[in-house]
Amino acid sequence: MTFRVAIAGASGYAGGELSRLLSAHPGYEVTTLAAHTTAGQPVSAIHPHLASVADATFVETSVDTLKGHDVVALALPHGESGALGDALRASGDQALIVDLGADRRLHSPSDWDQFYGGKFLAPFTYGMPELVRAQGPTSRELLSETRAIAVPGCNATAVTLALAPLLAGGVIQADDISAVLAVGSSGAGRSLRSDLLAAEVTGSARPYAVGGIHRHLPEIRQNFAAASGVDTSVSMTPVLVPMSRGILATCSAPLAGSYDVGQVHSVLMDAYASEPFIRVYDQGSFPATGDVRGSNTLALGVSVDAAVNRVIVVAALDNLVKGTAGAALQSVNLALGLEESSGLTTDGVAP
Repeated sequence: MTFRVAIAGASGYAGGELSRLLSAHPGYEVTTLAAHTTAGQPVSAIHPHLASVADATFVETSVDTLKGHDVVALALPHGESGALGDALRASGDQALIVDLGADRRLHSPSDWDQFYGGKFLAPFTYGMPELVRAQGPTSRELLSETRAIAVPGCNATAVTLALAPLLAGGVIQADDISAVLAVGSSGAGRSLRSDLLAAEVTGSARPYAVGGIHRHLPEIRQNFAAASGVDTSVSMTPVLVPMSRGILATCSAPLAGSYDVGQVHSVLMDAYASEPFIRVYDQGSFPATGDVRGSNTLALGVSVDAAVNRVIVVAALDNLVKGTAGAALQSVNLALGLEESSGLTTDGVAP
């Protein structure tokens, strides 16, 4: 069986990346690529690298153009995808909805009000299969039974998967978790902004969302609570760096006891031993964003700073693959009963 897919927001980076992955998967047929300002233009004018859909044309984003598919992916800004998903359901359409935006991630209305604002919408099933859960069904069990998926934020994916097993295992304390992330410019989307011009980004690194205001913070805390059953205190500072894609997250937390690096490394190795898309490097080795570019792999390296009794876990991922479109495909595969890893690669692209 081939599943027919429509992508809203297909002219953006995330929508284009999802189209690229789906087009290479024999189980899916991308039949509708919807956009807003680029509706009516050929796909090749916006995504010349997508030879598989070069002859297609972007159509208007509406319930009518999205209805009648097996899967509808919403790669839209927050505040837009939720309303469109509701309208699609109200029309009677029963497609599997996968929301790549933020509208369906958070469970707390107060967190939504503080970090996003606007109408709060009921959350979808969270699309992070590797997230351990302290209680109830596993993340994979939940995804295998859902008809609506919320794809995690890219920064949230890096920080969550770096530290969740250590938190769940009682290896680290919950009250002083910190992360500094080097983030490629595609994480800001494709909209034209002066601060994202090549002349502004090249040769410079600049922090943003400093001081506990980044919108992925409540999502990270929510994930840690699901994994461990405890509330956490998390500080996160992202830094825009001159690369097109990728995230390198340096995460740290105080150890909850006398653990050496070998013991901490073993906890991560055991936690992710059966995970096809999470790679824990040997002790003393740390990942670079170039290691995982173009892949659905999240790579981890671990150390312990004995002088301050803190663990440091470095996570690298491609924000457009494992951080967005790859996570979407991985979760959709589960929801549709397909092999979870189908259509996804663990190999990066080099140089």
